[in-house]
Amino acid sequence: MYIKNLQLLNFRNYDQLSIELTNGVNIFIGDNAQGKTNILESIYYCSLAKSHRTSKDKELINWDSEEAYVKAYISKERLDKNIEIKIFKDGKKGIRINSIKISKIQELMGVFNVVLFSPEDLKIVKESPSHRRKFLDIELCKLNSKYYYCLVQYNKALNERNSLLKKWNENIESIIEVYDNQLSKFGSYIIRERLKYLDLLNEKGSKIHKDITSSLEDISFKYLTTLKKFEDVEDELKNLLKKNLKNDMDRRITSHGPHRDDFSININNIDTRNFGSQGQQRTSVLTIKFSSLEIIKEQTGEYPVLLLDDVLSELDLNRQKYILNSINNVQTIVTGTGIENIKNYLNEKAKVFSIEGGKVIKEYVLNEL
Repeated sequence: MYIKNLQLLNFRNYDQLSIELTNGVNIFIGDNAQGKTNILESIYYCSLAKSHRTSKDKELINWDSEEAYVKAYISKERLDKNIEIKIFKDGKKGIRINSIKISKIQELMGVFNVVLFSPEDLKIVKESPSHRRKFLDIELCKLNSKYYYCLVQYNKALNERNSLLKKWNENIESIIEVYDNQLSKFGSYIIRERLKYLDLLNEKGSKIHKDITSSLEDISFKYLTTLKKFEDVEDELKNLLKKNLKNDMDRRITSHGPHRDDFSININNIDTRNFGSQGQQRTSVLTIKFSSLEIIKEQTGEYPVLLLDDVLSELDLNRQKYILNSINNVQTIVTGTGIENIKNYLNEKAKVFSIEGGKVIKEYVLNEL
């Protein structure tokens, strides 16, 4: 799977853009704040219909415009796809796949997959559980449209249950039970799929991490939840919600369920979040991202597009080499301020785009220099 062509209209600081990409390595270079990351953001948006940088779609629209437009031509093994998205200032969006309008975001999931690796991904290791849950949810939504549906339904029931808890009275206790049934049904599916994904992450991540660290470190991932057993997740989650109802009434929030779960990242059996060095934390993220690549390839038969947003400069030479030696079969789109430190490790067919002020001012293939 790879992007053949990308077109933008009034997206961020791009008034108009149309570029042809190679199915190998594509590098966007330029000073800061020129629009390099905006390219990656537009590609990411074609995959999930959401930005990795903002929750407000209207921020993607050029200041002087009422709407933005993104179009990506995707080459796939079975059937090529054209993805078109219009973004409107009122928050609405229109999505077409091969010129056919889709009515639900769920229909976009899995059509075009990407894995994004950016400096902000250190939050997966270093910060609150919400960042790790978000990672799991995004990766599973790419692979499983049912997961996306269950996640939406779970969050809807959760919000409504929390609203009831905030205005609690005895007359609505029976309604709470209705929401408990919904949370148990959809939440149990979410938990089971997360457990399966972490099994895959352990399987793929173990080898990748050994390769990166020359077998000096072992990495493992463990799901953290208040559930004690997983034989019947739905019944256990339902009982847990019922058992903790009084506590939830007092706190006016739902205290148990997949929206509160987490997973640990351990190197040599030590929690990386609290005790890992900066280098170990960076390597953990690298392992997670490259494991995600392999999981998507295994599940779909095709590698996703890899987006590297100014991360090579954040890594030491050994880790840079690992990345550049691991992307032979993956279309990779890289941003950075230059290629001097990495050009010797790039395939001579790598394509370079110089970006300035939301415009491509120069493009060339390395072997043409």
